[in-house]
Order: sequence, then structure tokens, then C-alpha cells
Amino acid sequence: MSQRLWGLLIAILILLGGAAVAGNSNNTAPAAGKLATATFAGGCFWCMEPPFDELDGVQSTTSGYTGGNRANPTYEQVSAGGTGHVEAVRVVYDPTKLSYEQLLNVYWHNIDPLDASGAFCDRGNQYHSVIFYHTVEQKHLAKASKKQLAASGRFEKPIVTQIVAAGTFYPAETYHQNYYQKNPIRYKTYRFLCGRDKRLQILWGDQAGTG
Repeated sequence: MSQRLWGLLIAILILLGGAAVAGNSNNTAPAAGKLATATFAGGCFWCMEPPFDELDGVQSTTSGYTGGNRANPTYEQVSAGGTGHVEAVRVVYDPTKLSYEQLLNVYWHNIDPLDASGAFCDRGNQYHSVIFYHTVEQKHLAKASKKQLAASGRFEKPIVTQIVAAGTFYPAETYHQNYYQKNPIRYKTYRFLCGRDKRLQILWGDQAGTG
């Protein structure tokens, strides 16, 4: 989330009385050899956890930073730009219950694939959309999915979402994890002010993701 909007949120939340509720942890360790990992960036990582958490077969989602050149970056460093990292979400899932193609479908309907300079109200490369593939199969599926979307005729502008190899993933600070569960009022306020759902509705109509 951009620092500018964060300041606005604080002022509004004082009026709202921002309540917080405890949420269940989504960061359980995967069982070796049985689960797969997918990594997606689509703007604020708070908003990328909910659509994956609700899928049968997803064991955990973790907000974090990846794609850059700074080791162990902080939120302040990433949000300020210059680290090369983007806000992303790591999804650990059971491929016997959920396919990578299904994850891609959920991903597309929760991002703006036409925006090369940010995502919704958050501007800067640290918020642009990226699919980070972990295997050759994921790479091929992601490219095929992007090509299919481009050829669908839904959009007049080009699909600018990048597809790159996954690198080191740095989990974000604890307070960012499961933020939508722990701070539902603040989360919904941010999401509304950022215009995320409004833009998704314009892009995807009845297929738009929600959080």
C-alpha cells in the first residue's frame, strides 16, 4: 500500500474507530513432497491473499517481497521504490485438489493486467503485476494463459503483466500477514479508497474478484 494512502487511511480510521479482530494464521509449513508453490504480484498484497485463501486446496498464503536485489527488505524500503522488489503473495497449494490453471484464472480476475506503472491507487513498479513461475510447466501455462487472454478480445490495450522466474521470496512483516482478517475495517476502507473493486468490475464484470 502506498505511503500517501496510508496517511489518509489513518485520518479516516480515527473517525471510524478502527476495530481489529484476530484471524487464523495462514502460514503453516507445507508438507514435503505433496504441495506446490505459486507466486503472484498484483498490487497491494493485502488484497491478493483473500481470493486464494478461499480456494479449496490452498494451504497457505504469505505476503512478501520478491523480484528485487535487496536482501531482507523492509516494507518502508519496498514501498519507497528502488529495491526492485514487488509486493507479492506466495500460495502453497495441493495440486491434487487445485490446478495451476485455476490459480491463474483467479489471479487474472483480481488484477488490472493493463497497468504497467502500478496497481489501482498504488503507483510505482513495486506494485505492478507479475507472475513468478517456479517450474517450466508453470512458465508454459502462464504464457499460454496470458496469450489466451490477449486473444480473447476483452481488452483493447495490451496485457502488460510480466512472467518471470521466481527468485528469493522475503516474507513481509508479521502485521501484514492475514491483514484482511486481523483488521477488517481498515482493510475494507483501504480497498474502497483505492478503487480496487470498482476497477475490477469495469475490467471483468461479473467475473471480477472481490476481497
